[in-house]
Amino acid sequence: MITIGSKLPDHEFTFITPEGKVTRTSAEIFGGKRIVLFAVPGAFTPTCSNAHLPGYVVKADQFAAGGVDEICCLSVNDAFVMRAWQREQNAEAITMLADGDGTFVSQLGLAKETGAFGGLRAQRFALIAEDGVVTALRVEAPGKFEVSDAGSMLTLL
Repeated sequence: MITIGSKLPDHEFTFITPEGKVTRTSAEIFGGKRIVLFAVPGAFTPTCSNAHLPGYVVKADQFAAGGVDEICCLSVNDAFVMRAWQREQNAEAITMLADGDGTFVSQLGLAKETGAFGGLRAQRFALIAEDGVVTALRVEAPGKFEVSDAGSMLTLL
């Protein structure tokens, strides 16, 4: 599992924009910036939609005031689903990272297998990275939502 002091892995993410599909590398997203990255098991799922993502949307200005350049939400969903969820949640301030096949979350060592319920998914977690290096990491216990929420991560800035 990724730890404090680890560099975030190289990866290429796809985004849906008005111009069509666009790709950005993890170096482009995380390099030279202070970011907060939080991961959810799935877009449109109850805790993710009712609490996890909305908390970051509401507190986006506080993160910016605390020196965070970008807030990223990661899920093992495709870019179309992540864009639809972003719109539905009024989350334009959040960069939605679609990890369609779970490669990135697997490289982090934070993937979980849910079988027929949904297959490979991300564990619920949040981290802070500076220039692509993890400086803080909070991983939730299975079924919990206590340490990766926006309020908890704000205390680490």
